[in-house]
Amino acid sequence: MTPAELSQAVQAAVSAAVEAGELTVAVPEHVTVERPKNRDHGDYATNVALQLAKAAGTPPRAVAELVAARLRELPGVAKVDIAGPGFLNITLDAATQGELARSIVEAGAAYGRNEALKGLKINLEFVSANPTGPIHIGGVRWAAVGDSLARVLKATGAEVTTEYYLNDAGVQITKFAASLQAAANGKPVPSDGYVGEYIVDIAKAITDGVPGVLDLPEDEQLEVFRTEGLKLMVAEIKRSMDEFGTHFDTYFSEKSLHDSGAVEKAIERLREQGHVFDQDGAIWLRTTDFGDDKDRVLIKADGETTYFAADAAYYLSKRDRGSEVSVYMLGADHHGYVNRLKAIAACAGDDMDRNIEVKIGQFVKMLRDGEEVRMSKRAGNIITIDDVIDWIGVDAARYTLARSSTDSTITLDINVLTSQTNENPVFYVQYAHTRMCGVQRKANERGIVKCAAEDFKPELLATEWESDLLGHLGEFPRVLAGAGELREPHRVATYLEKLAAKYHRFYDHCQILPKGDEPVTDLTHARLWLADATRTVIANGLGLLGVSTPERM
Repeated sequence: MTPAELSQAVQAAVSAAVEAGELTVAVPEHVTVERPKNRDHGDYATNVALQLAKAAGTPPRAVAELVAARLRELPGVAKVDIAGPGFLNITLDAATQGELARSIVEAGAAYGRNEALKGLKINLEFVSANPTGPIHIGGVRWAAVGDSLARVLKATGAEVTTEYYLNDAGVQITKFAASLQAAANGKPVPSDGYVGEYIVDIAKAITDGVPGVLDLPEDEQLEVFRTEGLKLMVAEIKRSMDEFGTHFDTYFSEKSLHDSGAVEKAIERLREQGHVFDQDGAIWLRTTDFGDDKDRVLIKADGETTYFAADAAYYLSKRDRGSEVSVYMLGADHHGYVNRLKAIAACAGDDMDRNIEVKIGQFVKMLRDGEEVRMSKRAGNIITIDDVIDWIGVDAARYTLARSSTDSTITLDINVLTSQTNENPVFYVQYAHTRMCGVQRKANERGIVKCAAEDFKPELLATEWESDLLGHLGEFPRVLAGAGELREPHRVATYLEKLAAKYHRFYDHCQILPKGDEPVTDLTHARLWLADATRTVIANGLGLLGVSTPERM
């Protein structure tokens, strides 16, 4: 029995009491059941009686007894106690708990997936670094978190479009082109330009690919370096994202908003909503009506369109393309964007608390031998995605960057993340998976084949370590649903680390395969089912984080 099934059983018990006239309350749409910290309090606990008592006009313990009486009649429920002011502590029999192992193995990759967000259409935008250089360490964090979140959202029923916004218009692109042009002509890069070996490499690629470019007039040269430089840099970004295992459904061009007239149309749409005004020769959006600290300029007095105008057009584009919720994942230096982006949604007539979400990711540091690593040979002054992959690998980077809340600054210790020790979190979880695969290999070598499902005896999984492991396996669907609803994929990693710990304890205390000439018993088979169920859940969880599941390490 999973927590979700038990929750439904408690809900049904309340409903039965209402139908019998014993309670006069609205049956709750959902009942929370949780694993108590103290296992002496049963396998699960619920405070539903406390929640219903006031509305029912009945003492909580009396409500609890009405519900408990019905729960005690259910197959698989061994005991129901009433504790304190009215908590229900529920103990399942071993067979009912153990049955979960069979359910998980039979469900396979589908176990944990649910419909908590069924039908919700989400546009998830992340990374979106300027195409003027390699992806830096902050962008790498979003590549890991964003891609993991997309997988989690899809696993909870949402319809997700992942998107990378290419800021391929504006002054930074001009500086990028000027830097390439200077490098190609053997001149110093402008003081406000871009530096690093990648600039030299791209400049050479352009001069090799466009013969005679250096013979063109300077303004024509600049345009070639702008156009070709962008193509090469975007191709490099796509390559690095693919190597990191991060997929985008759409690479959206800011320039396309300007070229298509979408910016002008967006301004007119916002004007029709009554939030655009003219002042001092400029065109403004009155974002202060919705919590922004100041109104924002859309078009300057000299006729130049601002980045903010493109932001407004981009948001409207997402909505026009079917997005119900637009999720923006921005870097630590973008706190000021939160209110203004939400204000755009409100000015467009949307619910700023529902239709748009803005998440801010904090900084990432890297250590080697106790010293912070700050520089990249190729990029000059930043750590790039290629550096991260070279130093610690894709699995360690993805897992470690996704395992912490984006609200927190994190430090990647190269020495730890390349070690095969329990201090390395990704190794710790992957090692649990390989340990289970090792059990299966040893069983195969000895000709021990896991029994058929109909011969599995779940009641034999009765020790405290087996019960603890089974209880945690049952939590996976709920953890996954919460990770999707809260947009927090790190909850999956936290769950996996606890699961790995519980499996290691089970492995250390419970003999799975017989020793020497000991016979193969029903308990052997039951524990093989449990190990296979745990392997399935760890594989499913790591898959959601885009991390591999090695069979040997």
